[in-house]
Amino acid sequence: MYNRRFPFHHTPASGKRLDFIRIMIAIIAEKPSVGQDIARVVGATEKKDGYCIGNGYMVTWALGHLVSLALPGTYGYTKTAADDLPMIPEPFRLVARQIKTAKGMVTDITANKQLRTIDEVFSKCDSIIVATDAGREGELIFRWIYDYLGYTKPFQRLWISSLTDEAIREGMENLRDGSDYDSLYAAADSRAKADWLVGMNASRALAIASGSANSSIGRVQTPTLAMICARFKENRNFVSTPYWQLHITLKQGEAHRQFVHPEEFKDKETAGTAYGKITSGSVATVTKVERKRTFQQAPLLYDLTTLQKDCNIHYDLTADKTLSIAQALYEKKLISYPRTGSRYIPEDVMAHIPSLLEKVVAMPDFKEYGDILDFSGLNTRSVDNAKVTDHHALIITGIAPQELSEAESAVYTLIAGRMLESLSPPCEKESLVMECTCEGMDFRSRSSTIISPGWRDVFRRKEDRDKDEPEGNEGSAEFAEGEKIMVMGHGLAQKKTMPKPLYTEATLLAAMELCGKHITDEQAREAIKDSGIGTPATRAAIITTLVGRDYIARSGKSVVPTEKGMLVYEAVKDMRVADVELTGSWEKALAQIEGHTLDTETFMRSIRDYTGKATGEILRLSLQAMPGKFFTCPKCKTGKIIIRSKVAKCDHDGCGLLVFRKFLNKELTDQHLEQLLSSGSTKLIKGFKGKKGVSFDAAVTFDEGFNLKLSFPKPKSGKGK
Repeated sequence: MYNRRFPFHHTPASGKRLDFIRIMIAIIAEKPSVGQDIARVVGATEKKDGYCIGNGYMVTWALGHLVSLALPGTYGYTKTAADDLPMIPEPFRLVARQIKTAKGMVTDITANKQLRTIDEVFSKCDSIIVATDAGREGELIFRWIYDYLGYTKPFQRLWISSLTDEAIREGMENLRDGSDYDSLYAAADSRAKADWLVGMNASRALAIASGSANSSIGRVQTPTLAMICARFKENRNFVSTPYWQLHITLKQGEAHRQFVHPEEFKDKETAGTAYGKITSGSVATVTKVERKRTFQQAPLLYDLTTLQKDCNIHYDLTADKTLSIAQALYEKKLISYPRTGSRYIPEDVMAHIPSLLEKVVAMPDFKEYGDILDFSGLNTRSVDNAKVTDHHALIITGIAPQELSEAESAVYTLIAGRMLESLSPPCEKESLVMECTCEGMDFRSRSSTIISPGWRDVFRRKEDRDKDEPEGNEGSAEFAEGEKIMVMGHGLAQKKTMPKPLYTEATLLAAMELCGKHITDEQAREAIKDSGIGTPATRAAIITTLVGRDYIARSGKSVVPTEKGMLVYEAVKDMRVADVELTGSWEKALAQIEGHTLDTETFMRSIRDYTGKATGEILRLSLQAMPGKFFTCPKCKTGKIIIRSKVAKCDHDGCGLLVFRKFLNKELTDQHLEQLLSSGSTKLIKGFKGKKGVSFDAAVTFDEGFNLKLSFPKPKSGKGK
């Protein structure tokens, strides 16, 4: 029998296979691991090179973005010249994925091979099921492959949020028509082309204006750089000013309590005068005693950004590393889809939550809390069908984790623990506010006591407890309204104003997420109010790009601009490309495209117009040369080496040391060159490609003749050796 919605081939009661049905269906996933999981579930168990086949299915996969927009050289823009700007391809062309080599950009052999495999699979099938990641980028990955290979065959969409067998089966039973996602693709395609136009043109214009090839501008990276630079300048230029705070201490039996004067004295003389009013005989009159029960709501479930923030705070993991770990956990079927921007789950997922929580409280970290959790009264604050976007919040799948690394275990535990927190009761507190007057001045004391910890009992973090006392809990004495108490002591504390702290990766992610609230255009602000700039999936890559461009650097936990980054910021800070409002207007337009209220040509016309204006602005800049760093030449020990856009070269006559940025298929960053020239070796560089397209990691060092060579990490010795 053939089931149209879930087209397995079934064997009838007679035991004979109905072989006259020869319909083949192609399924394409985003990654091999996902494709192989789907293949197993649908019965395509025979493995081939690049695909699986069986039970009426041929299951293949992409390798991320196999197809991309062609680079400027494809359109004849082979030189970085002002006369060529702006570059406006008409039409845009799709090409197989390109990689950098010593000879320039070439087609990725691995990508080309898999495209041929996908072409073979599609050609042998009657229809296609799209199983790339369910979101804007996943849709784009498939559609570009589909268009590049020139297919018009019908396709349906598998839309799932986890890779468990149950989720795959349910999704296959509820396939959606591919045309339902045409507007999603239109938005994704328009975003990619708009980023190409602005990014390619602005970056080439900046390279011309600055004389540095390793420079780029983008509508997300540049506002992010602007935030980092502005905060750095504000922090470094901050002039701390002193102020004085007056307090008195009242005693009751053995207990005491400190009351603080709410006014901060700006000068020492005024503070001293106030201090002098209080003597050993001064009496304070209690004017107010107010007790209030308050409830601190449990946090919502994790989306990717909040997970990245907490991983940076608690484990010092970068956003990029956290995403990599979360993706690995997803592919091991341990968590739901990680690149989510939602912190909510729908009601149908909530139905499975109690059984998942049973597995969470069985974990060693949460067994004690599991004994007190009331499963009959779970907190449903994170349950809201209307607030679930493409994917629901991050949750575990219930599959028991095995052989996790230390970092994977930490991230998995955070996600599991956040489920417990989100579904737990609020933290109940009692706040106490007391006010008094003494010598004509007002004083106040605030404190709070936890009555029932609720969700805060899951991790019992010290930093959460520290936040309970906004003014400090200076004593425990309690007084009645109208009571008069002799002043036991008083003091004058000198303090100073503090600057806003430098961004950490956690606070930068938060700023990227929330920066939309400062946008003046109401519709643009609304478009990104809950997302900010970038997406949960791309923010880590933006930070990595800024580091790779030598625009920013990590200093301890802080993220700071480099000299080069500050130069770019100062040059473009007043331009729209550095303003978060540009992204806001784009997201508003892309949302309209998804909602069928704006056509793509209108949007692209506005982008082409803006590209021309931005390019002209940047070309007119008068920029000093990008800074370079000097090193003593490791070969002659006499000359100085300066790192430039394409090479690092010794300035001593007769030395001849020359290091090209491009080595094998990698482009060495400023950081790599600095490591090489200062210590003789880079740190481990990921993603070198062998002759057969196999990736490997290695460091770059000098040989005896000061030519570059690869250095491989020594294998770890086995136990007992």
